[in-house]
Amino acid sequence: MTQLPLPVTLNDSASFANFVAGKNREALTAVKDGTQQLIYLWGAPAAGKTHLLQASCQQAAEQGLQAAYLPLADISGLATAILDDLDQLALICLDDVHAAVGHAEWERALFHLYNRVRASGARLFMSANAAPAALPIALPDLASRLSWGLVLQIHPLQDADKLTALQQRARNRGIDLPDEVARFLLARSARDLPGLFEFLQRLDLASLAAQRKLTIPLVRQLLHRAPGTDEPAHLS
Repeated sequence: MTQLPLPVTLNDSASFANFVAGKNREALTAVKDGTQQLIYLWGAPAAGKTHLLQASCQQAAEQGLQAAYLPLADISGLATAILDDLDQLALICLDDVHAAVGHAEWERALFHLYNRVRASGARLFMSANAAPAALPIALPDLASRLSWGLVLQIHPLQDADKLTALQQRARNRGIDLPDEVARFLLARSARDLPGLFEFLQRLDLASLAAQRKLTIPLVRQLLHRAPGTDEPAHLS
């Protein structure tokens, strides 16, 4: 895990190399090329926003630049002071900004961070579950700031792209995942990528324990068992 200037760690598997773009090629190019100072990504959960933000921080670290990734999904355990001085870094990535909307102190802190970033030249990438205009922001100046830079929607992957991502993840783990097994898994397991990746890990462990190759019967057997138990998983 890569340690950042904040008490948050990155997922090492989040890189640009293993991001399957689908309809999100413009967003991938924007966050990767480093020419945009302000980027706001929005879309449904598990569409790839977090992956892009974390991959941006990974790339910055590889380039010897200081970067910070901060998830705001649960702001109850955070103080707004955590945003202080972030503008001194090369890149700041704030995930789930919508969670801070409606909290006056956080809205003011984000507004002031935007202003400091514009002055310092740092890059600020943010994500949320809706476009800036659709967020119930109480502070009008913050609403305008969120639309200052590049605003892009992140679209969920189509099934063909999910298959590509699933088999790419399998190859990275050294797993032989035949086409027919991947299609069977996609049709009957969780449809979102995090769920599919989590099940692939369970499937890999089960195949190692049983000393069996990944086959449709093995997938079917595991689909009907809850993790770590003999109870039905009700995933099919």
